[in-house]
Amino acid sequence: MKRRNFIAASAGIAAGTSILSNPVGAAVAGNNKKKVVLVGTGSRGTSFWGKRIVDNYSDLVAFVGLCDINPGRLELAKKYMGVDCPVYTDFDKMIAETKPDLVMVTTMDSNHHEFIIRSMELGVDVLTEKPITTDETKLQAILDAEKRTGKKCIVGFNMRYATLPTALKEFLVKKPVGKITSVDFHWYLNVYHGASYFRRWHGERDKGGTLLVHKATHHFDILNWFIDSDPVEITAYGALEHYGKNNSFRGANCRNCAYTDKCQYYWDITKDKRSMELYVANEKYDGYIRDNCLWREQIDIYDKMSLQIKYANDIVVNYSLTTYSPYEGWRIAFNGKEGRVESWSGIPWRRQEKINQATLHAAEMNQEDQGEIDHDEIFVMNNFDREHQILKIRAGQGGHGGGDSRLQDKIFRYPDMSDPLKHAAGTRDGAMSCLIGIAARKSIDEKRPVRIEELTDIKPHPTRGNCS
Repeated sequence: MKRRNFIAASAGIAAGTSILSNPVGAAVAGNNKKKVVLVGTGSRGTSFWGKRIVDNYSDLVAFVGLCDINPGRLELAKKYMGVDCPVYTDFDKMIAETKPDLVMVTTMDSNHHEFIIRSMELGVDVLTEKPITTDETKLQAILDAEKRTGKKCIVGFNMRYATLPTALKEFLVKKPVGKITSVDFHWYLNVYHGASYFRRWHGERDKGGTLLVHKATHHFDILNWFIDSDPVEITAYGALEHYGKNNSFRGANCRNCAYTDKCQYYWDITKDKRSMELYVANEKYDGYIRDNCLWREQIDIYDKMSLQIKYANDIVVNYSLTTYSPYEGWRIAFNGKEGRVESWSGIPWRRQEKINQATLHAAEMNQEDQGEIDHDEIFVMNNFDREHQILKIRAGQGGHGGGDSRLQDKIFRYPDMSDPLKHAAGTRDGAMSCLIGIAARKSIDEKRPVRIEELTDIKPHPTRGNCS
């Protein structure tokens, strides 16, 4: 078998995809800065939607208020972000006094709907962290509020904007292997990143909706985007077989544990300055423990998950999420009538590199560049062609394959830039991605296939371009 190799730069395979580079002549906001407020001052809020915005968009954006139930974190947020604005524990009061142009919601997932809906009712557009919400009742309330108020919600899906997914999307539009009939998609969380979810509030389903909603909403969103269709039915399997009660010992938390010498998952939070300042120093206000024992009995989410998703255009997806892998990465394959397209990221043997998984996780948690990687690859093979192609995509630099900067550029610096591949995600995108996770959770609990139409009044369409 012969192999044809060629290089595609970050804007090469995606020629014409202006999201991958600053567009010439793009409209920049006028002299008046966009007034924004942030509700939820945890790690994600104060870093990705806080300090990062201050550092890169202060010429366009001004923080006029911060809100949280934890007064200690509020004061730390001001210092960390480098802003001098009022802080509030009363959301309505903040909106009334600051009159923002945009509310950014980065609270616990289960509370997203409260601030999305209230912002719309108070006449303000919203930007929310993923997932948009955690169950179908809350989601329907958001959809109803959007119709009632006419306000809009942006969902912060940065994975769409990364170089490799963008290159895959543009390549798939060309139909290189004919009509796609099925997709295989598998995601692996390493024992550092995967375990971190079970230490945090994400380990309890009433707060994060399970990882099928909190984490996998990213994955389901790019599936919907790649396939350009809506999901119609989900059959899922899941269980809690590793973390939680599945251990012979447990402690109060990592700081107060008698088993640190025998627990491979022991995490010394005292060596993490940011976590000590943000969480430990402020436990007294809300009782949130950041280094909770991942063997605690209260954990009630799944740590292994497998789904089959049927789409309105008859594509079938097989998806899995593993939460205790020795490495962090993903694999995806598109099976067409004329061949197969495969790609991957972070799979060690594909690069023949030894990757420090703990360092990789620390970089992700701190919103840092995860290191220099020369290129990613897309493998293409036609059914009756003895040759195959490997498209080498110059890897994007910066957080999440360059996706972080491009997402925020689109929102704050170049909101009117062309978007031929429809990177920008709105309420319906957020809804469809979390509905897959919600349906999967319901399928596991009730041991049956679940149709999307059972959950809200959204009607799936075979082609997403026909959706409003």
